[in-house]
Amino acid sequence: MLIIDRHSDEPLYMQIYHQLRDKIISGELCEGSILPPIRTLASTLLVAKNTVDSAYQQLCSEGYVQSKVGSGYKVQKIAINNLAPSHIKQTDFEMPITQESEETYPVQYDFKYCRLDIENFPLSIWRKLLNQVLLSDEIGHIADYHEKKGDSELRVQIMKYLTNSRGVVCSPEQIILCSGAMSALSLVCQLLMQESNIVAVEDPCYDSARETFINHGYDVMPIGLQDDGIDLMKLSASGTKLVYTTPSHQFPTGIVMSINKRLKLLEWAEQNHAYIIEDDYDSELRYNSRPIPSIQSLDKNERVIYVNTFSKVLAPGLRMGFLVLPEELLKHYHANFSSYHCSIPWLDQKVMYHFIQQGHWNRMLNKSSVSNKRKHDMLISTIQSQMAGRVNIHGKNAGLHILLEVHNGMSEKELIASAQRAGVGVYPVSDYWMNLKSYSDNMVLMGYSSLSEEEIVDGITRLSSAWF
Repeated sequence: MLIIDRHSDEPLYMQIYHQLRDKIISGELCEGSILPPIRTLASTLLVAKNTVDSAYQQLCSEGYVQSKVGSGYKVQKIAINNLAPSHIKQTDFEMPITQESEETYPVQYDFKYCRLDIENFPLSIWRKLLNQVLLSDEIGHIADYHEKKGDSELRVQIMKYLTNSRGVVCSPEQIILCSGAMSALSLVCQLLMQESNIVAVEDPCYDSARETFINHGYDVMPIGLQDDGIDLMKLSASGTKLVYTTPSHQFPTGIVMSINKRLKLLEWAEQNHAYIIEDDYDSELRYNSRPIPSIQSLDKNERVIYVNTFSKVLAPGLRMGFLVLPEELLKHYHANFSSYHCSIPWLDQKVMYHFIQQGHWNRMLNKSSVSNKRKHDMLISTIQSQMAGRVNIHGKNAGLHILLEVHNGMSEKELIASAQRAGVGVYPVSDYWMNLKSYSDNMVLMGYSSLSEEEIVDGITRLSSAWF
């Protein structure tokens, strides 16, 4: 029996179609069954004959039934096991209502890494530049495919910025725009697949980078860290010809690779005809010293692939990053990836071009550095005043996070659970390790960029009470 809901937003013919289709899929209407005549079904359901006819025609067009003159509409043989669920309801997408249990606690002070303070985003400037592009003569380009490496004017601006701030030596042709650092890393994986299928990574390492390598079929080899960066003896013994590193602010430990080790790493790459993937992800954010020159700026033999992003200063949601390829790999890119289109929308690229060209990026960078330094200093001073002698702080004076090593006998899991009961969100470090035997299991990761200075003080006060 078919049921018609005249108060539903769904058209009547679609209600009939869906119910008949469901009966065919379920087997209630088996192969060879004849559907009721149009006139009969229309009379039964008190609907127009055209309504029933439209439903039948839809079933015919999708192959559920076949119409033959004099025989009516006959149900066809359907491979039931290969069909997806027959009818998706709006309620299927509604979030379930969960009951708070004694194990669930609301987080009031969330030290989540890499969530930026929306107050720092230059919303009015971005809106003005967006309107400027929309009203300009160049808006016609939005109806076409744009430059495959990304907007040439934006790449020139990025080149100037990298030269002045990071010492990167390159031409605009070597810069390829990508929708974030992991998109850039994915392209690098494809470029180097024929060079090597083994990649060395720092241990601990950014988990998204590690997963990107794994998902592209690479064997990932963890290399431990020393006080000044990756262990070069273990790297040399690994036999790999590719290494991924975050030398200016190692993630997540915050270790800064020394100049001597940078030079030795370049020497290793030259001797082994290997490549260094330098992820320079938050190198601009140093609070008590000038930014450290990139490894790429020291490279005389074209062994460094440079990756960076605008996410840590401007906004992760813009998904805007880039990589700088050595000339040899650029030839490989042109030979094998010349048909790839830039994954960043043209409109966003043009707005970013004007944002940098008009000086807003430098002002934004200065503002962000000042704001985050205040929060960083407040975080460190509050921890030192309330937890002195009972914790070690790793990775301070740069970036947007620290690691807090806690000496109270609790494991990482216990520290996080205790903090959550106090209404404070802190996060695991174990996710970033491959060799967990080397991890002390008493640390948490704490980002601070999205919190106010007052919230930081209140959050640390609660942590101190919960842990000690």
